[in-house]
Amino acid sequence: MTFPAQRMRRMRRTEPLRALVRETALEPGDLIYPLFICPGKGVRNPVGSMPGVFNLSVDEAVREAEEAAQLGLGGVLLFGLPETKDDEGTGAWEENGIVQQALAALKQSPAAKKLVLIADVCLCEYTSHGHCGVVVKSGDGPDANFDVANDPTLEILARTAVSQAKAGADVVAPSDMMDGRVGAIRKALDAAGLAQTPILSYASKFASAFYGPFREAAGSAPQFGDRRSYQMDGANLREAMREIDLDIEEGADMILMKPAMPYLDVVRAARQRVEVPIGAYQVSGEYSMLHAAFEKGWLDPNRAMIESLLSIRRAGADFIVTYFAKEAAKLLR
Repeated sequence: MTFPAQRMRRMRRTEPLRALVRETALEPGDLIYPLFICPGKGVRNPVGSMPGVFNLSVDEAVREAEEAAQLGLGGVLLFGLPETKDDEGTGAWEENGIVQQALAALKQSPAAKKLVLIADVCLCEYTSHGHCGVVVKSGDGPDANFDVANDPTLEILARTAVSQAKAGADVVAPSDMMDGRVGAIRKALDAAGLAQTPILSYASKFASAFYGPFREAAGSAPQFGDRRSYQMDGANLREAMREIDLDIEEGADMILMKPAMPYLDVVRAARQRVEVPIGAYQVSGEYSMLHAAFEKGWLDPNRAMIESLLSIRRAGADFIVTYFAKEAAKLLR
């Protein structure tokens, strides 16, 4: 049938009709809220480039997590800001590290127990140089070269994941993009009696300009060079699929795409390729970019926020890491 017998607008006429035939659902339980944990007590330091985002002491992070649980969010993703840093990022795996303290405190909160506690496994927040692994220097003076050494980093990442799981992490999430890190972490978790701890791998993490505000929040900007020798080239979709395949072969239980909106084609391709749960990270630059438009009055905040999240779900993400999680949940309840 053709027009006028076929009228597509019939099913758009009222909100109940639109809701009845809506193809993509977005619920608070689909959303993961990132938290930046810092030393101290009663600390809520605003992140200048990310309105509404704070560096939080452990006690304040527990309050945020309890609110997230009350809103029905799926979980929280923890990043740590240690008191001191060193070349190998030892604060990442210390028994009393900042994320480990937060995990232990969250496990004591009845409300926060409703959340999935995900610990980011990376070294950039903990290293004095800001890179995601062990840095090896060759040569001296202006001709010196620096490289992030892949294999020596694996042992530290595995040690970090075990420490976080022992402290209470329900899921460990390596975000470093070292080759072989999923297999190394799986082996270490199993050897430590933590075979039931899932791995959420940042399987395709691109070297993106959209990470800028995060680096302010986490204090993780590289002190020299950049991360393009280990994070992915944004031009490469087929390579992203190879990364995903390899991580799943090594034991990843779930995978995460990062960033989200500039790489929705990667999310879609991954969804069509694999059966494991897929998440996407609506990163700091996406969040701050939208907020800048909100502050100018150029976009309706509520509609643009929900539309951006729906686009990620529609592309194929089962869950979304987003700084909008709490505000979105309030609208979706």
